[in-house]
Amino acid sequence: MTVPFLDLGAAVTELREDIDAAIARVLDSGSYILGPEVDAFEDEFARYCEAAHCIGVGNGLDALHLVLRAWGIGPGDEVIVPSNTYIATWLAVSQCGAVPVPVEPVEFTYNIDPARIKAAISPRTKAIIAVHLYGQPADLSPICTIAKAHNLRVLEDAAQAHGARYHGKRIGSHGDAVAWSFYPGKNLGALGDAGAVTTNDNGLAQQLRALRNYGSQVKYVNDVQGYNSRLDALQAAVLRVKLRHLDVWNERRARIATIYGKALVDSGLSLPAVPEWATSAWHLYVIRHPRRDALQKFLTNQGIGTLIHYPIPPHRQKAYASGPTTFSPQPLAESISNEVLSLPIGPQFPESAAHKVIKAIHRFSTD
Repeated sequence: MTVPFLDLGAAVTELREDIDAAIARVLDSGSYILGPEVDAFEDEFARYCEAAHCIGVGNGLDALHLVLRAWGIGPGDEVIVPSNTYIATWLAVSQCGAVPVPVEPVEFTYNIDPARIKAAISPRTKAIIAVHLYGQPADLSPICTIAKAHNLRVLEDAAQAHGARYHGKRIGSHGDAVAWSFYPGKNLGALGDAGAVTTNDNGLAQQLRALRNYGSQVKYVNDVQGYNSRLDALQAAVLRVKLRHLDVWNERRARIATIYGKALVDSGLSLPAVPEWATSAWHLYVIRHPRRDALQKFLTNQGIGTLIHYPIPPHRQKAYASGPTTFSPQPLAESISNEVLSLPIGPQFPESAAHKVIKAIHRFSTD
């Protein structure tokens, strides 16, 4: 039995009848850009996230970028970002002409360390981006407290945290805005690129609806120089179907994570640690091992798929190798990138496959 890292087709198979009906409904409607299907998803996802507004956009990077633009962040400004994250978090800042200022993580959660944020704040700082990495919430309360004390905005990058909870409340409105990706592999994934922003800020929601649509809220009336970043109706219809199953699917992910956690406790791996105030969405199950590359090769030879999230920290990417800003070493992010490995997990991932992964890891540990 081979074990793929992720089987996107299995989710479609499980919901095929409902997805086909949703797509047919859109095709028959003749409304393919924004329209009632997008309106319905925005309303349903906002209520799911316990937020006042949801604004559908083209993808997760646009969700981050458009929020920063709406806040007027641009050249000469700085935005605090995690050193340990996917590069999209940094790119959103750079696309505004602002400078990303990295802050190292709490090592056992991999998320930005609130205790390190104050030292990174300067007179040019305008916002903090907190990423809920791998599906686990960042520690938002101290982050929001610091932001309030320094008159900064908090933007949550929740691309991997659909359904996660912080102190019992769903991720979706703790900060000033929350950016979402519905990339196909996410817990709530579309059949292509898609994204959204949730917020309780009425003014921000109005700005974003204009920015995503050429700067226009009334056809052919353009109030600002905007963008073309609209969630299309087909993706919204598919997301509406999947949203009804998200909590059950996250419970399945948690069950696989529990199986891994109990069986791998003495395997020589560093296992995920979830604080008592967090409920992880278990988008990824990320372990650490000093011989990560050897472990990955061994698992590959056993027919088990794994991925590395992420092999190169943003500050070490060629995209940031040249330019006016020089980034100092980020030793924690660099150490993490050399040791992390994501094991297969998902709502359609069978427990029998998890046990195969476990047995293979124990064989590697005893060799």
